[in-house]
Amino acid sequence: MATNVKHLKIVERDPYLQPYEGALQARAEYAARKEKELTRGEGEKAKGNTALADWASGYLYFGLHHVKGQNDKVQSTKGYWVLREWAPNATAIYIKGDFNNWQKDEAYRLQPVGNGVWEAKLPEDAMHHGQLYKLLVEWQGGYGERIPSYVRRVVQDENTKIFSAQVWDEEPYVWRNRQTVESRKTKDRASHSKKDEALFIYECHIGMSSAEEKVSSYEEFRRDVLPRIAKLGYNCVQIMAIQEHPYYGSFGYHVSNFFAASSRFGTPNELKALIDDIHGRGMKVIMDLVHSHAVKNELEGLGNFDGTPYQYFHDGARREHPAWDSLCFNYGKNEVLHFLLSNCKFWIDEYDFDGFRFDGVTSMIYLSHGLGEDFNGYGSYFNGNEDGDAIMYLTLANKVIHEVKPDAITIAEEMSGMPGLAAKIEDGGVGFDYRLAMGIPDFWIKYIKEVKDEDWKAGHILYEMTNRREDEKTISYAESHDQALVGDKTIIFRLVDSDMYWHFEHGHSTYMADRGIALHKMIRLITASTINGGYLTFMGNEFGHPEWIDFPREGNGWSYKYARRQWGLVDNPNYFFSDLNRFDEAMVHLLKEHLLMQEPTAEEKKYNVGRHLPWVMKWWDNEGDQVVAYSRGELLFIFNWNGQKSFSDYGMLVPEGKYKVVLNTDAKEFAGFGLSDDSVEHFTEHDDLYAKDGKGWLKMYLPARSAVVLKRE
Repeated sequence: MATNVKHLKIVERDPYLQPYEGALQARAEYAARKEKELTRGEGEKAKGNTALADWASGYLYFGLHHVKGQNDKVQSTKGYWVLREWAPNATAIYIKGDFNNWQKDEAYRLQPVGNGVWEAKLPEDAMHHGQLYKLLVEWQGGYGERIPSYVRRVVQDENTKIFSAQVWDEEPYVWRNRQTVESRKTKDRASHSKKDEALFIYECHIGMSSAEEKVSSYEEFRRDVLPRIAKLGYNCVQIMAIQEHPYYGSFGYHVSNFFAASSRFGTPNELKALIDDIHGRGMKVIMDLVHSHAVKNELEGLGNFDGTPYQYFHDGARREHPAWDSLCFNYGKNEVLHFLLSNCKFWIDEYDFDGFRFDGVTSMIYLSHGLGEDFNGYGSYFNGNEDGDAIMYLTLANKVIHEVKPDAITIAEEMSGMPGLAAKIEDGGVGFDYRLAMGIPDFWIKYIKEVKDEDWKAGHILYEMTNRREDEKTISYAESHDQALVGDKTIIFRLVDSDMYWHFEHGHSTYMADRGIALHKMIRLITASTINGGYLTFMGNEFGHPEWIDFPREGNGWSYKYARRQWGLVDNPNYFFSDLNRFDEAMVHLLKEHLLMQEPTAEEKKYNVGRHLPWVMKWWDNEGDQVVAYSRGELLFIFNWNGQKSFSDYGMLVPEGKYKVVLNTDAKEFAGFGLSDDSVEHFTEHDDLYAKDGKGWLKMYLPARSAVVLKRE
């Protein structure tokens, strides 16, 4: 007799996962079991938080805190300082700094309080705001200076280049645009449908955001760059390199101090003012969160913190990342989970970030770090190469983040395509809201480099833009910071090359410049208009920023020439950069207004050509002409990728109706040739053969290498 078997929802949506349902179920059970272990079996808490979200509050206990009021052990009515540290292998810990002439001082000695935790309670006058300090950690057979693991402020001496912790006790920031926890949860749950709005993410780096050859600041970014982002229409700012890192040129990916906002760019309150301003402009703000590895440094970071190499990291061969020259966290260790989960909550609680883009997820979830893997089938994801501890950690991290902030945004930087990563935890997934569509920029690089213009396949391009899992939202992008680094090239630089230096001014263009400008706009439009979640650009790439990114290093004479953004180029109306910027602004505003992440109607699906496009309706695909047309709701997108032919009265079968041009890549205001009259309204011609399907012939003039967007009236 047959019995009804209840499958995980991700398996119901994707039958190809059925052979691996046991593995998926085991993952879910492991995460639930670990959560119960960490919280001692406690369930829901009084204020709606889970016990896990309350447990992930290590930053409130560890680190240095200025406590107001009386304390039994310290005779002071003003308050006192307390510093706690987890160092199970230590035999003694001292605080040394400006306040005791950097000497080993018994008055500043920490005492063991159990479970490897050390504590010192000091009078209020024992240290003061702005003073520098470190820990002197002793262990059997050795000792070393260390920066506290939960430290919130680290600074570098300009002369010696040495990093030190800094006592930080500035006045609390007064938020202008922050909701209370209670009101936020009520509002977020009531307006949960806002998650269906398309994300338009502006990825940026504070330090290189100035036109000057220097490290820019939070305040300069807030004053000079944020208004640009708001004007362009992006609704989410993604900030790189927030967590403190000793080497500026690491782009922020070799983190040393996980709870410290980088002092290179300013003070904690200045970062809060920036975030406050972003929220005041109606945008969200997320940060790059690096939990995939840590810098190897011992004096600045967590390496060998208490004299053992495995306190936070794996021991033996798994300790060092084989490609990144960094250390790999041991996600199976409860104290490491406490550290990292608390870090997730800290940035939301303390700085009001709206979420995170998790760096290096592929490296985390595979024992091989994804190196040398081809991931050519479902079996590649379930062959014993998975790091179950890392997957468990990411599941719990997503749970904590969304519990603390229900409408938080979490994005996985993951290239293998592991199913379920961006599916709900209750459905059998890991819980990310989005995953990066990392194959799209790879596709564009390969296409531009290896395929001649006349061989570009319009339908194939559309397929590559939409060939993603239907049940997981993604962030699409033509290029991010990765494609702008030295050793690679931005799209505009690949297309135009040296002509950018001499022929990017009105009246002086060449065929290479014209071609590159046209394709730059078309590539962005088809990438942004086919999203099933969000679109991302990196600071400056929207207007075709020239050259590459190269941080100061020995090989370039420690120059900042290429670690900045040349805003003067886009502000000069004589250059094509301003036209490209104007196009990006028009595109983002148009798409943001019209693109919701709804699926096509049943009627639309019935006539869709190519079922692999679940959220895009393809109406026309002529490989010989290199023309493709598709719709999103009331918007119709028509692309003529042909670089040699313009078509007069080109006929396409589309939904019947009247159409009005709302965006044209060939418009003169966008550095096009203006060959079409965009004020003309377009009507479909009736055809009895197709009328029963609601389709008619739309005939238009399609200039070579251009795209047009029409709105159906």
